[in-house]
Amino acid sequence: MAEMKKCVIATRESPLAMWQAVHVKELLERHSPGMEVELSGMTTKGDRILDKTLSKIGGKGLFVVELEAAIREGKADLAVHSLKDIPMELSEGFVLAAVSSREDPRDAFVSGRYASLEEMPAGAVVGTASLRRELMVRCRYPHLVVRPVRGNVGTRLRKLDEGQYDALVMASAGLKRLGLSERIRSVIEPEVSLPSPGQGALGIEVAQDNLQAREAVAFINDAACRACTAAEREVSRALGGSCQVPLAAYAVPEGDGGMWLRAMVGNHRTGEAIFAETHGRLEAPLEAAAEVLGRLRAEGAERILKEVLEG
Repeated sequence: MAEMKKCVIATRESPLAMWQAVHVKELLERHSPGMEVELSGMTTKGDRILDKTLSKIGGKGLFVVELEAAIREGKADLAVHSLKDIPMELSEGFVLAAVSSREDPRDAFVSGRYASLEEMPAGAVVGTASLRRELMVRCRYPHLVVRPVRGNVGTRLRKLDEGQYDALVMASAGLKRLGLSERIRSVIEPEVSLPSPGQGALGIEVAQDNLQAREAVAFINDAACRACTAAEREVSRALGGSCQVPLAAYAVPEGDGGMWLRAMVGNHRTGEAIFAETHGRLEAPLEAAAEVLGRLRAEGAERILKEVLEG
């Protein structure tokens, strides 16, 4: 198959999305020196509507659908996403051509006043854009007040600095990629805040029939990370995972081809949460997911999800 001579990457125009697209552009240019790589930036509906939580306006898929349209219309060859923003079931005609190696998948505690969640006094306000993080705070720190915060990374930090919040809980990966590591007062270990499926990894989406593009980005794929995130995403898919469901799933490789998968589901309004884990094989991520799903369901996952969705 002839190599691609030109590749157009569709991307959101937020600073973090642009960083991710430029990162993939540079990888492609180093790997295929003769390839011309361009970026096509756009503002999605998810970027434009900032006065409502994602769970109320359609979920993280709002960040994806308009980039898919650009690919479908022949205006772009691929799209770069934060893997955690990609719907668990892709639109018809699209494939996940590569999953990158992970940046730090943990959540970050960001505050100018306090060093950690443990230090915050009763009534202090924590901002987050995630129902999963809201659940974590209500479950483990019920004396704190949780309020939603929308906008890109810079907007959220500005709101914190203006005093609208006492602290934020954000993804470590985004802060590090934007050169904002100094804003992280402490990282929150998975034992306290289990990451969302795919957190820290990038996903590269292409049209299923664009074999040239699929081959061009194949070198970016990290097999171990892809297996781990496949298990995480299957847990989320099977439980109807979306911005409307507070759910976490996080897998890490273990020695000699193993995988340790942990998952959580709960009610962000009450703080009730259930956890499950299993040790499986990297070569069989869906089997590990099925084992964890069985344990979550045995603990009452379906009841909790029903309560969450019925409000």
